[in-house]
Amino acid sequence: MTSPAQTMRRARAQLFLWMPVALSLGIGLYFGHASEPARLAYAVAFAGLVAALWAWLCGPEAAQFPAAMITLICAGWLLAGARAHAVAAPVLSYRYYGPVEGRVAGIDRASSDRLRVTLDQVHIDARLQPARVRIVLHDMAEAELPAPGTRVMTTAHLMPPPPPAAPQAYDFERASWFNQLGAIGYTRVPLLRAAAPAPQDLGMMAHRIRRNLSQAIQTRIPGQPGAMAAALLTGDRAGLSEATREDMRRSNLAHLIAISGLHMGLLVGFVFAALRYGLALAGRPALLWPAKKIAALVAIAAATGYLWISGASVSTQRAWIMVTVMLLAVLIDRRALSLRTVALAASLLLIWRPESLISPGFQMSFAATTALIVMLKPWSRVARRLPRILRPLAMLVATSVIAGGATAPIVAAQFHRISEYGVFANLLAVPVMGMVVMPAGVIAGLLALIGLSAPALWVMGMGTGWILSVARYFATLEHAVIPVVQPGAAVIPLMVLGALGAVLARGAARSLAFGLVVLSLGLWMRAPVLRPMVLIAPEGELVGLMTQEGRALSKAAAGFVGARWLEADGDAADIARAHARPGFTGPANTRSAQLSGRELHHLTGKGAEDRLRDLCRDNAVIVIRARLKQRPEGCDIWDQKRLRETGAVGLDAQGRIVAQARSGPRLWSR
Repeated sequence: MTSPAQTMRRARAQLFLWMPVALSLGIGLYFGHASEPARLAYAVAFAGLVAALWAWLCGPEAAQFPAAMITLICAGWLLAGARAHAVAAPVLSYRYYGPVEGRVAGIDRASSDRLRVTLDQVHIDARLQPARVRIVLHDMAEAELPAPGTRVMTTAHLMPPPPPAAPQAYDFERASWFNQLGAIGYTRVPLLRAAAPAPQDLGMMAHRIRRNLSQAIQTRIPGQPGAMAAALLTGDRAGLSEATREDMRRSNLAHLIAISGLHMGLLVGFVFAALRYGLALAGRPALLWPAKKIAALVAIAAATGYLWISGASVSTQRAWIMVTVMLLAVLIDRRALSLRTVALAASLLLIWRPESLISPGFQMSFAATTALIVMLKPWSRVARRLPRILRPLAMLVATSVIAGGATAPIVAAQFHRISEYGVFANLLAVPVMGMVVMPAGVIAGLLALIGLSAPALWVMGMGTGWILSVARYFATLEHAVIPVVQPGAAVIPLMVLGALGAVLARGAARSLAFGLVVLSLGLWMRAPVLRPMVLIAPEGELVGLMTQEGRALSKAAAGFVGARWLEADGDAADIARAHARPGFTGPANTRSAQLSGRELHHLTGKGAEDRLRDLCRDNAVIVIRARLKQRPEGCDIWDQKRLRETGAVGLDAQGRIVAQARSGPRLWSR
């Protein structure tokens, strides 16, 4: 039987693997804090870090591993807080209509299929000047858009980034804070060019090159296959229609259109293999050359160029760090694929961008990579028993199943649905991506230097066309998507911590880790009965009441908020169907329902305050889309002033608060 001292020694030997786990715990504690930590909390965390660091370096052996973990947890907490303060930028606090001037920093497409631009170096007619704003363009063709780096003017409607649509929902306010996005909005007038791009601006030069390359690719590969090819090679997804993106999401192929670890790995793998085996053809001199290391250096350069030309999005930065760490391992004669390289890549990214932890991309990338590495040894034993001719196909199937299984809980928790045929779609699409699309893209880039890229782009277009056909086929199958109820906030952290513990721990600790996984599954199974009976939107624009047929919505408007509620309920109904469900009665501006002996009213439009006085009796729950100067007695009123403090709210059958989007002020909340 292993003694506690031996267990601690073994754990200390694996401390490097536990580093990203401990950092993640600290970062998660910061983001999960009910309100913004005070200065005293930072002082306590720093004192805890110093004391734990001393115990780690100078304490008894049995205390070193726990002390190291506490040190790293405190460090993660402090890093997250420091990062949140470092990116602070002005955020618009009210709705604005007027002149907007700024530099075009990005071009993409909104979910409405309209083009939108992100402006930096912004100037508006207001006291606060947001660092960046994002504006949806109406009636403006893609060919009319100014080049990145161009200074433009327009007249736009702007508003602050909206708060979460429901408790535990995606927090766009927080994401905007870390992107320094201070306002979003739209314009119905064209963009006017105020100044040409500055030629010495290297950052904008990359944007312009990417835009020009994207347009050239789409000219040579027409339609959505060309838009997808442009997205893969340049990161410009403005050409992809919402219908295409929805097909990709429903078939579980959306990861193919966002430059991430898969694309970076395929590109780097092709460059590395082509150069290494190409050097081997040199014959005798190749025996003297360090071909493997030369190939690794060139692959790093290719990855860096891909990072630069594709716009260096967060997912691309994460992918670059992962492949660079693996290639550096090749240069120093270490295993490129190991848990240590994954731990190093994750730790570097968490230190550099702590907010990455709460992004689905980070979670899915490292979950898939870790699962594949853990299963590498068992798979090698199985593969040896298979006929050689079947091994590539079997490995493809195994890789898709392992990666899909590792990421499925995260996908289900974050997006509230699972693609029933996602594994089959990936089996048909991913090999084409790796063997046709990305190699053809690399070859096209090389041949473009001598003006002969057309044949390679044709091959690439055939590949992207196949992938889109696969996505369309599986997306349109009956029951292609299975709705999933949103789990509680603790479910995924417990599941991930348990899974990592099962991989890294030994003995009783591993049993405890498996227990955490079982506990998380049990909590997820209870999620449907824990959904709030009543949901109130953050501006009071919508109310949702859970009924036997599903959640009934008080209005058919506020479609974005209502759609997020239905997704989190695991409800496949659309807004119109949910609005038509029995539950609410009355005219559009005074919707009423029964709530366990109490009346529930939703008041909107003109005269709402006058109607409030008539309905405020018998402790009724009243949601009013207005800011009240005084709240009358005799009822429980949720007006915009109260909702600004709490954000979106969930109530139980008795009208008591069971969940709210805000428990206290944070840096990113207004």
